[in-house]
Amino acid sequence: MSLPRTCIMDVQFSEQYPLRILLAEDNRVNQKVLLRLLKRLGYEADVANNGREAVELVRRRAYDVVLMDIQMPEMDGLEATRCIFEEWSPDERPHVIAVTANAMQENEEACRELGMSDFITKPVSLEAIVLALRRCQPITGR
Repeated sequence: MSLPRTCIMDVQFSEQYPLRILLAEDNRVNQKVLLRLLKRLGYEADVANNGREAVELVRRRAYDVVLMDIQMPEMDGLEATRCIFEEWSPDERPHVIAVTANAMQENEEACRELGMSDFITKPVSLEAIVLALRRCQPITGR
């Protein structure tokens, strides 16, 4: 599904979809790119540099969405997602969106089987973020 360009570049998108976002990404360049894309939509996201940090930040603050890189040091995105999902019930935990350079079908299936809400491949486009975030609702249980 393609979106009109004016629709996806609007900073008011975050007003229509008010979400607290955590970006879990170890690569500084990818962090900057993703933060810039989110800013174009009106979001200010927190950043975790690895899966372990992501789990700790989710424990300290209620996020609606975690953009989770799959390959990170210390704790990868799949393990971090398992920890989050074990600790919080479905109505209390954030939506976890996989962000990965590995676009193979089996990787997407593994993420979906784990319970991730969506799967975005790198390089990430603004349109892919918009489509994924539109499917997320704020978490009301926490």
